[in-house]
Amino acid sequence: MATLTQMLAQPKPNRLRYPDRISPVWEVSEWALKAVPSNRLCSLAQPRAPAVGWQPGRLLLSPLNRVTQTAVATSRICQLAQPKRRLVLEGSGPKSKPVPMTHIPCKASAHIELLATPKFDHPKFEGERSVCRPISRAARNYVASPRLHELSSPKERKALFEGYDPYIVSRAARSASPSPRIQQLCLPLPRKCSSN
Repeated sequence: MATLTQMLAQPKPNRLRYPDRISPVWEVSEWALKAVPSNRLCSLAQPRAPAVGWQPGRLLLSPLNRVTQTAVATSRICQLAQPKRRLVLEGSGPKSKPVPMTHIPCKASAHIELLATPKFDHPKFEGERSVCRPISRAARNYVASPRLHELSSPKERKALFEGYDPYIVSRAARSASPSPRIQQLCLPLPRKCSSN
């Protein structure tokens, strides 16, 4: 049993990739040790040269020359470097657009003033009911009728085919008589009837 356990504990050899490799030590033949590479093999073993005109990547902080370090900005560059001045009104957010000055001093018309006035309550409006309101004696002593009990009970719902018999024929279907049009449609087509 111990021998079988040790055999099962060994790793499974990879026969698909190395079919002729029995052990981890790869034996090199004598001819391979004495082999001399050809010129073609030596040329293929050389690393690939970069393309013509290829330049290595620039450093993140490239060194600056003395002319760039001692340069003085002109008045035009200083003028372009200034931030733009935007008209910002009081109380407006950072995303609000500036309002033109022609729209600020405005006065509402008489119709807008009329629409802005609040509506008055109806003369017969009694206000909202309080949560705690008195209940009359008739409502407290009321007895529900059988019809009211019937309407208040939930409706009984049956399954889709519960109590369904497909072989029952109604009385109206048993006493029905076909119309002349139905009898005409039940007849076979004359062109399909044989002459025999």
